[in-house]
Amino acid sequence: MPDGRLGSRKHQPKGLEILYEDHDIIVVDKASGLLSMGTDRDKQNTAYYHLTNYVKKGNPRSHERVFIVHRLDRDTSGLLVFAKSENAKYFLQDNWSDFRKRYVAVVLGSFKDKKGVIESFLAESKSFRVYSTSDRTIGKYAKTGYWVVKENERFSLLDIELFTGRKNQIRVHLADKGHPVLGDKVYGEPDKSIKRLALHSYSLTIIHPYTHKEMTFETGIPTYFNQLMNIKGSKPQQRRSYP
Repeated sequence: MPDGRLGSRKHQPKGLEILYEDHDIIVVDKASGLLSMGTDRDKQNTAYYHLTNYVKKGNPRSHERVFIVHRLDRDTSGLLVFAKSENAKYFLQDNWSDFRKRYVAVVLGSFKDKKGVIESFLAESKSFRVYSTSDRTIGKYAKTGYWVVKENERFSLLDIELFTGRKNQIRVHLADKGHPVLGDKVYGEPDKSIKRLALHSYSLTIIHPYTHKEMTFETGIPTYFNQLMNIKGSKPQQRRSYP
């Protein structure tokens, strides 16, 4: 039964702000630069590792644990949901495509079409670089909606809806349009003046695995994004429909 209470502050996880916690899920705001889960090179500087320590509350023999539901790229900040049981994990993953995921990004240049949908099939090369292809036999369908919230002489602030959840989807789709996400070292243009990847998961609507009630979690826009755009305010405007 969810109660929304947060756990002990004594063992707060590094690089994460806990926004919501109950017996079934934990919702966090992940910092840019923190992995969602471990790799062969880095097993400890991850959201999963820090949250595991958090739920164990310093007791290495504790059987408490968290389960990974989805991921964000290391340099993407924002909302992550972890399950606290296998049943909750499977429910969330089985229904993930029906949940609403919104991001905010600062990208290079100005869009001719101020709102639209980008669609392609995404494949991954042997060097682990994701690319768009028209060959549906090797790629997976991907769909991204965008709306231009604000522009200046150099950049655009976008409200993005992720209709599918492919690896690097938003970054690849925006690069395909000629408007790479600022700070993207893989699909973008090198610019040492940009401090971080300007992509943030700011809104997530899910169905709770126990109560089956709809829940929406939101964060503000990172301050740095507003500095890039020289605008005020903490959130994009309300969701608009995409063509």
